[in-house]
Amino acid sequence: MIRIAAVGDVHVDKDVVGRYRPALEELPARADALLVAGDLTRHGTPEEARCFAKEFGGLAVPVIVVLGNHDHQSDQQDEVAEVLTDAGITVLEGEATVLEIRGHRLGVAGTKGFGGGFAGACASNFGEREMKDFVATTERYAEALTNALNSVQADALVALTHYAPVPETLVGEPLEIYPFLGCYQLGRSIDSAPTALALHGHAHHGAERGRTPGGVPVRNVAHPVIKQAYNVYQLLSEEVDATLIAVR
Repeated sequence: MIRIAAVGDVHVDKDVVGRYRPALEELPARADALLVAGDLTRHGTPEEARCFAKEFGGLAVPVIVVLGNHDHQSDQQDEVAEVLTDAGITVLEGEATVLEIRGHRLGVAGTKGFGGGFAGACASNFGEREMKDFVATTERYAEALTNALNSVQADALVALTHYAPVPETLVGEPLEIYPFLGCYQLGRSIDSAPTALALHGHAHHGAERGRTPGGVPVRNVAHPVIKQAYNVYQLLSEEVDATLIAVR
């Protein structure tokens, strides 16, 4: 069995430092790795990234993250990623990494993703150049996730995104903003590989659980949804959802 701790949308700045750390220090007894589904910072500045690195770095388990839309706000996402990488945190964007855990290989493929909507209510690659560019961005991120998921061989494979791959985990958000919270192309990418679990954030008022059309369990781990420092999920086990960690 592999145990994954996951959270997203922690929006770390100076005033948040210290809030998560006590629970994170307990991770080695509860999980084998920590995955963070984007929106690590509030405004995407290197200073905020250093605050995130102080809070989430230097743990006794590997930490793997993707960036979110907030982490792009200041157009310094490359600098943010560099700060995190220098702190020993793995940042994925259209890439995959493999962890060796007690004789098992855990593969994690990640991308921020993008919006676009879902079947029957989605943007299409037609019309104005601006709309074509929007959809092209959606498809570029989805293609990167497809390639990353299919680039590794692992005993358990996880897709990590910020934007949602299914509408079920958006329930609770206004329908009008679904196209800005995720896209069906990410779900299609997840189904293109033997993915065991998909994790995302971004939808603060969404629901926790969903499934892709291909049946892959999807979990929205945005902090406002799970309402604790992290949830723990089990792979190579009959049950995906472990006992929730009651840490605020």
